[in-house]
Amino acid sequence: MTEREKMIAGKLYNPTDKELVALRRKVRQACVEYNISDEDEEQKRYDLLHSILKSHKKDFYFEPDIRFDYGCNTSIGENFYANYNSVILDVAPVNIGDNVMFGPNVTIATPVHPLLADERAIQQYPDGVYDLEYAKPITICDGVWLASGVIVNGGVTIGKNSVIASGSVVTRDIPEGVIAAGVPCRVIRPLNENDSVKFKKELF
Repeated sequence: MTEREKMIAGKLYNPTDKELVALRRKVRQACVEYNISDEDEEQKRYDLLHSILKSHKKDFYFEPDIRFDYGCNTSIGENFYANYNSVILDVAPVNIGDNVMFGPNVTIATPVHPLLADERAIQQYPDGVYDLEYAKPITICDGVWLASGVIVNGGVTIGKNSVIASGSVVTRDIPEGVIAAGVPCRVIRPLNENDSVKFKKELF
């Protein structure tokens, strides 16, 4: 297997591999260009995102600033919106469904490092000097809202139509149709019809 194939498969890999370094440099340059683009350069922004992402549907948008590890491992659904300062560390595949919303400062983090310090340290290996790394995929299903400052860790699936409250750190799967919050993130309760804005008279 190539180092890229190992990375996608969730195996230990060499992050200093030339192919991977080239991919990271390419996406970082595209992110820089996106982040300094003007509000009225809509086509330029669309074209840059098109060049960054593995796949996307028609309508999607990221407010700058954005950061990706690779971009080519991230798939975006229809009617996606991300507020300022999205970070997607897509060492493993990141799959985002339709009608998903990110608040500002959301981080999607697939990479994992060894827990033991001596295994985590930068060391000499037969194919170079680097630190050990592997990754776990993340799936965010249709209709999910990640509120401000949410962090989603590798290996997590967030179920359809769920809401993750501000500042939460998601370390385990979240079922569909719930509101979840905390560090670590836990299910608070199911969402239901009583959560409709039509019952919040102060909003009208």
